[in-house]
Amino acid sequence: MRVVLSGGGTGGHIYPALAIAAELKRQESQAAFLYIGTSKGLEASLVPRQGIPFEAIDISGLKRKLSIENVRTVWKFVRAVGQVKKRLQSFKPDVVIGTGGYVCGPVVFAASQLGIPTLIHEQNVVPGLTNRFLSRYATRIAVSFEESLVHFPRGKSVYTGNPRATEVSRSSADAGRQSLGIPANKKIVLLVGGSRGARAINEATLAFSKWMGNYPDCHFVYVTGEVHYEAVCKTLRERTGIPDNLTLLPYVHNMPDVLAATYVSVNRAGASTLAELTVLGIPSILIPSPYVTNNHQEKNARGLEQAGAALVLLEKELNGTTLRQALSSILEDGDKWRRMHEQSRKMGKPDAANHIVRLIGEIV
Repeated sequence: MRVVLSGGGTGGHIYPALAIAAELKRQESQAAFLYIGTSKGLEASLVPRQGIPFEAIDISGLKRKLSIENVRTVWKFVRAVGQVKKRLQSFKPDVVIGTGGYVCGPVVFAASQLGIPTLIHEQNVVPGLTNRFLSRYATRIAVSFEESLVHFPRGKSVYTGNPRATEVSRSSADAGRQSLGIPANKKIVLLVGGSRGARAINEATLAFSKWMGNYPDCHFVYVTGEVHYEAVCKTLRERTGIPDNLTLLPYVHNMPDVLAATYVSVNRAGASTLAELTVLGIPSILIPSPYVTNNHQEKNARGLEQAGAALVLLEKELNGTTLRQALSSILEDGDKWRRMHEQSRKMGKPDAANHIVRLIGEIV
C-alpha cells in the first residue's frame, strides 16, 4: 500500500498521522509513505526522525476576519493544489490521509479531485475550519470524540478514538524511567506546556518550584518547550536554584514511555494529549489553551472533568498556589488518585489506530 499523510503545525496533528503510519507498517511491512507538510511546522523536524520521506508546500491558514491576507491564502491554496496534484501523480498513493492543520486542505482536496480515496481524522470535540471544509470531499471521516459526529455528514463519519492512544498503549514505563534516570520508588509528576511550550504554565511552575521539596516521594519532570528552556533554567537558578527532585527538559522525543511511568500529569488539553492520558489512566490537571479556535481545548477538558478523570484549571485561574493546591489534592489522597485513574482508563481507546486502518482497508 502507498500512503500520503498530511497534518501540521502542532504535535496534536502530527502524532496521530505518525501513529496511523506505524499501525499500517505493523500490519503491512511493505507499506510506503510520503508526508506532505509545511517547512515551518513541527512536522518538518518530527517526521524525518521517523524515517518517513517529507515534502513541504507553501500554504497558510485563513483568518477568521476579512483581510487582504485571506486573498493571499486563497491564491496559495490554488497554487498548492496544483503542486500537490503533480506529487500525487508521481507517488501514486492508494489513499491520502489528513489529520488536521491547514496544510491538509490542499492535500486532501487535490486527492479528491484526482479520485484518490481519502480519510480525514478530527482530534477535537469541535472541528476546525480545514476539516469542516474537507468533510465534503473526504471518503471517510474518523473522529476522536463521539460528540463530534454531529458536525460531519452521516454515513461516512465514524467514531474511532485518537490513533495516538494505540501507540502510547504499547509504551514501557521502565524505559521511561531509565531514560530520565528516575528510580522506581519516586512518583513522577510530569508538567508539559504542549509541543511548543506555554508561558502561563512556565510561570506557574516556576512559582510552584519553591514547594517541590515538600514532596520527597515525588520527582517532577518539567518539559518547557524548546523556545522557553534557556529562560526557565536561568530564572530558576536566579531565584532558588533547581530543586533536587526536578528534571528540566526542552522536549521529550520518547513521550509515550515517559507517560507510561507518570503518576500525575499537568498538561494543556489538546485532543492527542487527552488520548495519551486516558489510554494509560493517568490522573491529570488540565490547563486548556485559551488561544485556540472555538475554545476547543476547554471543551475537550470538561469531558474528562465530568467523568472524574481530571481537574481543570483555566489559565486565568493558574498560578503557583492554585497549581500546588490541585496537585496536593491528588498526591496526598491515594483514594482520589485511584478513582481518577480508573475513570481515566475507562475513557481510553487503545484500538483506535487499528480501527482507522480497518476504515482505510474499506476505501482502498
